[in-house]
Amino acid sequence: MGGPRRWVLVLGASSGFGASLCRAFAAEGCGILGVHLDRRSGLPVVKDLVSELEAMDVPVRFFNDNAASDERREAILGEVEELVGDDGVGVLVHSLAFGTLRAFVPPEGSKDRPVARRQVDMTLDVMAHSLIYWVQDLVSRGLLTRGGRVYGMTSSGSQRVFSSYGPVSAAKAALESHVRQLAFELAPRGITVNAIMAGVTDTPALRKIPGSDRIKALAGERNPGGRLTKPDDVAACMVDLARPGTYWMTGNTIRVDGGEDICA
Repeated sequence: MGGPRRWVLVLGASSGFGASLCRAFAAEGCGILGVHLDRRSGLPVVKDLVSELEAMDVPVRFFNDNAASDERREAILGEVEELVGDDGVGVLVHSLAFGTLRAFVPPEGSKDRPVARRQVDMTLDVMAHSLIYWVQDLVSRGLLTRGGRVYGMTSSGSQRVFSSYGPVSAAKAALESHVRQLAFELAPRGITVNAIMAGVTDTPALRKIPGSDRIKALAGERNPGGRLTKPDDVAACMVDLARPGTYWMTGNTIRVDGGEDICA
C-alpha cells in the first residue's frame, strides 16, 4: 500500500484552465475533484475529460453544480469528505469564469442597457467571493490543513481596462485582495494562498469578451515568446508550484505569461 493520496479540487473544471489543470495533476497521480456548471449540450465534452482522467488510473469525481451556491457547496463537500477520508484536499484551484460582460455606462447613442446591480453582485460573488466560502468550509471540515495550497485564477484585467469588462475586472481585483487576506490568515496553519495571472490565453471565457480577437492579436505580437499563453503552460507551472518546496511562497500574484506583461 502506498502513502496518502493527494487530492486536487478544481472549481471550473470542464474547460480552459480548469480542464488542463485536471489533466496535469492527474498525470502526477493526484485524485481529481471537479466542479463545473454545464448545460446538456456541453456534457459530452465533460464525459470525455472524465474518461481521459480515469485512464490515468486516478480516482475522479466531477460535480455538475453551482459552485457559488451555499447549499450546493455544502452538499458537494459532504461527498468530498467521504471520498477523500483522512487524505484531505491538498490543492484547491478557483477557476470560475462566469460573469456579466456589459458596460457600466454604454456609449452615447448606444441602445445597450447598462449593467444592473444584480449582475455586478453575481459576477463578484461567483468569480471572487466564492473563494472565501470554499476555503472557510474546507478548513472548518478539516479537509484543508498544513501543507495545503490554494490558487485563484486572475488576469491582467484586474489592472487594465477592456470594453464591457468592468464587472469581471472588479471581480479579478477583489479575488487578488481575497488571496492576500486569506494568505495572511492561513499562514499560521501552514496553508499557502496565491493568485495566478496567466497571459492572454485562447479559452472559451476569453472568446466571450467583445474584441477578443484584437486582444489575442496584440498579445501575440508583444509576447517575447512569439505566441499566446496556453492552458497547458499554466497547468505545468501550477503543478510545480504545488510541490512541498514552495511552502514559503504565499500572498502573491504570480504571472505565467512568457514575459507578455513586461512588453506591454
